[in-house]
Amino acid sequence: MQQTLANKRILLGVSGGIAAYKSADLVRRLSERGAEVRVILTDSGQHFITPLTLQAVSGNPVSTSLLDPSAEAAMGHIELAKWANIFIIAPATANVIAKLAQGMADDLLTTCVLATTAELFIAPAMNQQMYKNIATQKNIATLNEHNFHIIGPAAGEQACGDVGLGRMEEPLQIVAAIEQFVAAKPDSHLSWQGISIAITAGPTREAIDPVRYISNHSSGKMGFALAAAAAQLGADVTLIAGPTLLTTPAGVKRIDVISAEQMHQAALTAAQNSAIFIGCAAVADYRMAEVAAEKLKKTSDAELILKMVKNPDIIASVAALSQHRPFTVGFAAETHNLIDYAKAKLSSKKLDMICANDVSDPNQGFNSEHNAVTLIWPQGQLALPAQAKSALAQQILQHVLQQFQLVAKI
Repeated sequence: MQQTLANKRILLGVSGGIAAYKSADLVRRLSERGAEVRVILTDSGQHFITPLTLQAVSGNPVSTSLLDPSAEAAMGHIELAKWANIFIIAPATANVIAKLAQGMADDLLTTCVLATTAELFIAPAMNQQMYKNIATQKNIATLNEHNFHIIGPAAGEQACGDVGLGRMEEPLQIVAAIEQFVAAKPDSHLSWQGISIAITAGPTREAIDPVRYISNHSSGKMGFALAAAAAQLGADVTLIAGPTLLTTPAGVKRIDVISAEQMHQAALTAAQNSAIFIGCAAVADYRMAEVAAEKLKKTSDAELILKMVKNPDIIASVAALSQHRPFTVGFAAETHNLIDYAKAKLSSKKLDMICANDVSDPNQGFNSEHNAVTLIWPQGQLALPAQAKSALAQQILQHVLQQFQLVAKI
């Protein structure tokens, strides 16, 4: 078995659902892959599986009580919380999810969640109607906003006889999600100190007349998150921003533009003074052939025909620079055939890397606080799961830096 989780310290919380019988297998699967696993078993969880069973498969004592005198002499719950770098709750019942969403700490499991800095995962498990209940859905949404990673649930026949969403994902599926996260998490030792980066963000506006324009739904949040993360990592950051109300991140030089032509000019200048260029802006493909000098008046005609011409292709222009060309990263915002279109764009525009994101999903992309992307480069690709844009930006940048350094060595 490949040791994909070697050196990972995984704390597993087991709450009181029938799916707790799967937890022993989950411990075994995690251990097979090199992880050290410790278990917290709630009072209700002990009605479904015993501490002895989980101790046997994990090789470690199982913690069951917040007020265990022997453990608390050394502040045992805090030590457990500090020990873990990954914290999974599987099964996560509706009750536990509700308590986590409210920040409660009335037992060992919930107390450790509040006290840890580990990456947090939950695998919901409950009756299908309980899962669909609006309160449960709001609680899960809250945890998602708080950077919990949600695994499942799966659909199927349940112990109560109902059929629908609510089954805990199978142990191998949970392990696969953890492995994907670990594989996607970049090397933390890579440094951006002394590296210059230019980033475009937001929409462009193409004037029709003095009062009207054509634009799109881009909020600029992903590009601004990238700029903020790059500055925090120590890079010298130039942000070329289309019309947006977002505030400038600390330590970032900002250039405001309106139209695609203005962004094109600013991007070419900044790119030639940067080691890395990321085109995250949603640039209008077309502009008016001629902008009306005065406001266009409504007429009796049933149609209005606007003559438009192509805007310059900013990311392709940067990638085509013959001198001072930066490592060039594009974005492909698509509504279908995501990977195929992104790969075609990577090749046709001669990019070093592209970030493909599905903007048809209302829970990610334009105007959302969350996003998911698939990074694609000539030698490979990697899916980064849905998460807060601030967290996603950190992952994107470290993978960009890895590929940039590899290219620089060639």
